Amino acid sequence: MKNYSVYILECADGSLYTGYAVDVRQRFALHCSGRGAKYTRSHKPLRIVYEETFPGKSEALRREWAIKHLPREKKEALIQGGGTDVGTEKLSGK
Repeated sequence: MKNYSVYILECADGSLYTGYAVDVRQRFALHCSGRGAKYTRSHKPLRIVYEETFPGKSEALRREWAIKHLPREKKEALIQGGGTDVGTEKLSGK
């Protein structure tokens, strides 16, 4: 079984991009080359600032969705080590 990761990229304009991949470094290289997501073609990615790994694709997709719906302040807390549970209340039912 493949592991999937959810990642957050910091872009040159200060924005944050969230995605998922099997190989985050390879996906980052695609983003940097302009062949990744449409968003990163116009918002140059600078670095990977966060990564979480999951045993399956469905878990990673649920987490990606949860992170994408967080306000920026909570994403920044997550990046700064505010805990992997930031924003998962909807998923866990808590």
